[in-house]
Amino acid sequence: METFHAKDMMGRQVLVPKNPKRIISLVPSQTELLYDLGVGEQVVGQTLFCIHPPEAHQYKTRVGGTKNYKFEVIRELQPDLIIGNKEENDEQGINTLAEEFPVWMSDIYGLQDALQMIKSIGALVNKLEKATAIANQIDTQFSSFTHSAKPQKVLYLIWRKPYMAAGNHTFINDMLKHLNLVNVCNSKDARYPEINFDNLTNVPDVILLSSEPYPFKQQHINEIATYFPASKILLVDGELFSWYGSRLLHSTSYFNYLLQQIHS
Repeated sequence: METFHAKDMMGRQVLVPKNPKRIISLVPSQTELLYDLGVGEQVVGQTLFCIHPPEAHQYKTRVGGTKNYKFEVIRELQPDLIIGNKEENDEQGINTLAEEFPVWMSDIYGLQDALQMIKSIGALVNKLEKATAIANQIDTQFSSFTHSAKPQKVLYLIWRKPYMAAGNHTFINDMLKHLNLVNVCNSKDARYPEINFDNLTNVPDVILLSSEPYPFKQQHINEIATYFPASKILLVDGELFSWYGSRLLHSTSYFNYLLQQIHS
């Protein structure tokens, strides 16, 4: 098998095949990207949380979650390329897999990182032209995206018991910036800080409750409103804020809709 050295987004040199035929993806947004690039048939394994496209979610071999892997299943699949992400995947598990298989890792903090990842994965699977077209379309959509002239303070919650928020230096935070929303969780110390509502002195104008990883519902709006009666509280599609692959093609149209809700 012909191979070459590819530098991943963590600076690691990975020896990968020029024509990977047995790919495992450990990140839902990157799994969806592989299908949109037209290499779904080469994907032999994916995680429980790789729900897009739904038909593949039903029949593809599941190799565990994004943090816990079924190593024996992975070994049986004999992948010639595993694709992961620094934040979403377990470091120890990734190191174990990298001892046996080529593991290419992304490292995403903002839109430009996502565009680089899309093109890099496209190059890995011989779909650079298609990947570049997807990345360029996303870039164009975000470049032409218009937001409210008046910035508003926002709290973006991702978890409950304890409440946790998306903070500084996260991909979600970069998406909030595109909506001209100023994150009240701007500490450099914690990317996903726990939030004590009683101690939150910087009261948000808007509170966004993500659909993932915690599935916030209407009842939680009512619960949080008791702490912040003057804040606008909305349920939002977490995939369109945090999936940094080809799903970004749908983000700006959703953000336009969301801004209408925020300012209504």
